[in-house]
Amino acid sequence: MLLNKIKNIEEAAERIKQAAQGKERIILYGDSDLDGIVSVVILEETIKNLGGRVDTVAFPNREEDGYGINLKAMEFLKNKAPALFITLDLGISNVKEVAVANKICFEVIIIDHHQILDRLPGAKIIIDPEQKDDKYPFKGLCTAGITFKLCQEILEKNMSLQLKNSFIELVALATIADMMPQVADNKIFIEEGLRSLPNTFRPGLRAFIDILGSPPTNFESKFKNEQSFESNSKLVGGKGKVAAGGFTKIISALNAAESVDFRNDSYELLTNSSSEKCREIAETLLAKVQQKQQRIKEITSEVEKRIVKKPDEIIIFEGDIAWKLTLAGPVASIIASKYEKPTFIFKKGDKESCGSVRSLKEGQNSVEAMKSCKELLVTYGGHPKASGFRVKNENLEEFKKCLIEYFRR
Repeated sequence: MLLNKIKNIEEAAERIKQAAQGKERIILYGDSDLDGIVSVVILEETIKNLGGRVDTVAFPNREEDGYGINLKAMEFLKNKAPALFITLDLGISNVKEVAVANKICFEVIIIDHHQILDRLPGAKIIIDPEQKDDKYPFKGLCTAGITFKLCQEILEKNMSLQLKNSFIELVALATIADMMPQVADNKIFIEEGLRSLPNTFRPGLRAFIDILGSPPTNFESKFKNEQSFESNSKLVGGKGKVAAGGFTKIISALNAAESVDFRNDSYELLTNSSSEKCREIAETLLAKVQQKQQRIKEITSEVEKRIVKKPDEIIIFEGDIAWKLTLAGPVASIIASKYEKPTFIFKKGDKESCGSVRSLKEGQNSVEAMKSCKELLVTYGGHPKASGFRVKNENLEEFKKCLIEYFRR
């Protein structure tokens, strides 16, 4: 049985059922990108289907607090203890922060898909197919895909076809947005989800379809695994191998929301039952995409002006105090794709810098690269092709030298 189930998924399902049915306080803490938001929505709706309720949903502000669990969040949430504290699409690298959560009397469950670093946090239950002894054969799920499988385990035969389709629509969008390999489980999620999406019952997604028009229903063309939906003309429905520009517009809009005071507009949109409110939020997010794209073009142009002066460097390593952290990933994707080099783009702060990494060539692992420089970093983590880091400014140059040495080897 363990061969075809993700490690700890049964244990987590039982604990969440117990908490929901026992009316325990539950906190869902998700990453602020589409994968994290969708994962929170799916799990919260599953808990409601059990008759339980989620006391608090929270999303970190990447610009101010960086990625993952942070101490500001622990301070914000500590008056909710004791509680079942479930992280989604983050937490696997937060050893110190999980220790703080344990002291506060949070019982922590981590649901994540990012690479394991040196050691696991001290959470009560961890679901992450990247764990060394996890025998689940497919390691390419995003957190939304893992969460969907968890919710299937929780609801079993009580998951209606309508609820299943509603969840898979979200999983499909998250899988594409997170640039996961579109094979195995993910191929099924994408095909079923995009087929269902034009007829969605979810008011937030219907709002996009009403504004943009119904996307085409032919999904036979293949998606490019390496292509980021956070960059280039496809972001606004440009031509390419992607079957439906309308879907990429929806993904881009949902990824345009930023978390403020632990709240997120894309979460509000996907969970709101008012058609009027959903249309208002959807229009706001679509407008943000245009603003975001313009700023991405400006930063990309500035990066290109800098790197043309150093053509022999084997990595691209650029930052600026004026660049937003939330735009570092899209810029890194464009630059890495165009120049075919590992790309590190960061916002430079007063004392620390925080950035995104893209390393798109096969065999290049950005997380392993940063692991070789870990003594210089405050935090780091992610996927081989897409990851992030935080570093003290005094260590920036040494970090760059260390990365160059790694990629030379």
